Amino acid sequence: MPRKRRPEGTRAPNGASSIYYSETDGYWHGRVTMGVRDDGKPDRRHVQAKTETEVIDKVRKLERDRDSGNARKPGRAWTVEKWLTHWVENIAVHSVRYKTLQGYRTAVYKHLIPGIGAHRMDRIEPEHFERFYARMQAAGASAGTAHQVHRTAKTAFNEYFRRQRITGNPIAFVKAPRVEEKEVEPFTPQEAKSIITAALKRRNGVRYVVALALGCRQGEALGFKWDRLDRGNRLYRVRQALQRQAWQHGCDDPHACGARLHRVACPDNCTQHRNRKSCIRDEKGHHRPCPPNCTRHASSCPQRHGGGLVEVDVKSKAGRRSFVLPDEVFDLLMRHEQAQQRERKHAGSEWQEGGWVFTQPNGRPIDPRRDWGEWKDILGEAGVRDARLHDARHTAATVLMLLRVPDRAVQDHMGWSSIRMKERYMHVTEELRREIADQLNGYFWDVN
Repeated sequence: MPRKRRPEGTRAPNGASSIYYSETDGYWHGRVTMGVRDDGKPDRRHVQAKTETEVIDKVRKLERDRDSGNARKPGRAWTVEKWLTHWVENIAVHSVRYKTLQGYRTAVYKHLIPGIGAHRMDRIEPEHFERFYARMQAAGASAGTAHQVHRTAKTAFNEYFRRQRITGNPIAFVKAPRVEEKEVEPFTPQEAKSIITAALKRRNGVRYVVALALGCRQGEALGFKWDRLDRGNRLYRVRQALQRQAWQHGCDDPHACGARLHRVACPDNCTQHRNRKSCIRDEKGHHRPCPPNCTRHASSCPQRHGGGLVEVDVKSKAGRRSFVLPDEVFDLLMRHEQAQQRERKHAGSEWQEGGWVFTQPNGRPIDPRRDWGEWKDILGEAGVRDARLHDARHTAATVLMLLRVPDRAVQDHMGWSSIRMKERYMHVTEELRREIADQLNGYFWDVN
């Protein structure tokens, strides 16, 4: 039955949708006014199909999206690669801290773009993410890495959806890769004493005492400065932390600047590296050179800036806190200051004064990598099991629980934004289990 024609001399109202048949191409066409473009012109969307019924369904869907406010913005949908690059370099870069941004960039450039970057943002499906995570782990990536990549992708796609560039958010239906969190085992009192004994034989040994007794983060401890110590009240104010940041190019052509350092893929019969594991390969085992437009290697740029050891604000507002130092810790710091004064005198003009509490022999601050290596050496010398430096912070929090310090005071001391962090940092130790058993004995079987 032919479509009813509009009475001659009349016209559809402004903004109304239109459906018509074109004998030129043999298709039915529909046009829907969705709103106004950025340039002020009407945003008219076009759909087509072989039958009139199909076009009517497409037109009605566009109208529903428009009326519900879920219509995507005009313009061709971006690819995943284009959006992720724009998001990490133009949006995230202005809203997150340095280390968070570095994590985003690793997830985007090392994993997401090579894995799913060619998909269009409006056509990618939840299954694409799930198969991608499975491929990552099959190639050797840990579940924790896959989980971190998922969190990055979720943040980026949520922003794309929030800007109404797609009508549905595919990653909202994706389950994050499962991660088995390992229970941290705090150091026992005997282990802590052995670590302190071994640490105090070294130049900056009190730095590790501070980690165990106060629970300072690595950057906070390395960022200690003498002018933040109130000697009269034995009070130290935590305000900033020390952090290593990547250098940035200051030249006009970063690609040419780092040309001599660009990595070339190793051939299958590589003889340059004695250890085949040193060959430049990706997570699939393929050779991985620098990309054609590589702009890295800024550390060799004559005009480099923004990198090296940098003072940054502490992790959060809660991190800006004060410690009343235990007498033993304060006395150790005073003896450490006297030793540093002797070093300063001995170094003479080589000393670079920065006011740091823990320094290299020339007065410069300590690199976090070197600090980590020193920690590992101390554990070996103390005969204590291998552990992360951050486990000292877990130990400090657990000790506060054993001492029955009130939650509010613990939160302030540790610099937590929420007391819920105690579930992550406080652990039930063997000592606490034995105390519980003794209390149960006294309750049920103490005849006196």
